[in-house]
Amino acid sequence: MKELTRTLRTSAKTGLSVDSMLAAALLSELISPSRQLWLVSPWITDVEVIDNRHGNFDSLFGDVPPSSWRLSDVLLRLSGAGTEICVVTRADPHNDLFLRRMESADPKRLHVWRDPDVHEKTLCGQDWLLDGSMNFTVRGMAKNDESVTYKMGGPGAGQARLDLARRWRNGA
Repeated sequence: MKELTRTLRTSAKTGLSVDSMLAAALLSELISPSRQLWLVSPWITDVEVIDNRHGNFDSLFGDVPPSSWRLSDVLLRLSGAGTEICVVTRADPHNDLFLRRMESADPKRLHVWRDPDVHEKTLCGQDWLLDGSMNFTVRGMAKNDESVTYKMGGPGAGQARLDLARRWRNGA
């Protein structure tokens, strides 16, 4: 598959945000879950990632969908569908609420590493990769000047998963 790439430079000043790009990536995951998904971010807030207030995604969420889905909601649903969720973040109180919400995931499918030196920001599925300067926080997604690149197809996602596993899973 040919690689498709889109870089978005977000800012409160320009009104551009990563919301729709992130929602599209996560909706595609809900439709066709990856075997493994990596979330790497020094700071993670349990941000709203899919807005279903108008019922646009009722077929995915059931008869009584919530008005919006948080990052943990989507990751927990993916874990329930068999996706292995790998999270790398810092041991910081800012991340605790998100990590507490993730504790209900099947422990065989959820792996969390707390690394005091992590600075990378990546969300990576089977054949797509979202990375750049943005933390997965309210400020990162809606306020700060950020550069985020979404790649689909090509070797990028596979190489990222290998690199991430080598760094954290294999203890390198």
